[in-house]
Amino acid sequence: MAVRIRLRREGRKKAPTYRIVVAESTMPRDGRFIEIIGTYQPRQANPVNLKGDRANYWLDNGAQPSDTVRSILRRAGVLKARHEARLAAKLQGAAVPLSDAKPDGE
Repeated sequence: MAVRIRLRREGRKKAPTYRIVVAESTMPRDGRFIEIIGTYQPRQANPVNLKGDRANYWLDNGAQPSDTVRSILRRAGVLKARHEARLAAKLQGAAVPLSDAKPDGE
């Protein structure tokens, strides 16, 4: 079974609010879920309230975000921070310590 990060609709008619949830891919949209990691209120001035650490935890453990949630994570800066951390780790592994580097004159 695949785990997805997706939206769960809440709120009144014509005034939607959504919870960003982690759920099995086979569960219905508003059905059973594993964890709530944030909210999305598209009609508000500050629409996203997100637990970034929990989003990273689930992404690290293989959860796939839906297209809309991927866009929300991108706007919240979660995906950029993940990318920069992964890039920094890659560059750190390829870096040569200064003590091992030879001076230019030799």
